[in-house]
Amino acid sequence: MMKPNFDTMTRQEIRDYILQHREDDDAIEALIHKGNPTSPTYKFPQTDEDLREMEVILKQKLDGIKGSI
Repeated sequence: MMKPNFDTMTRQEIRDYILQHREDDDAIEALIHKGNPTSPTYKFPQTDEDLREMEVILKQKLDGIKGSI
């Protein structure tokens, strides 16, 4: 069986493929590398202020996770 070209597939197409071929590690890796276009992006902290902002963001995310458990 020939594997599809994951580079030309949409995120949803790869997800559908994975549901049918759960053992295909290459497909799972391709999905991870595609990323989620709706996910927020954060710049890498360059200054102490940036680092403090990132700490606040991470704390908020962790508090949100703890609240949903």
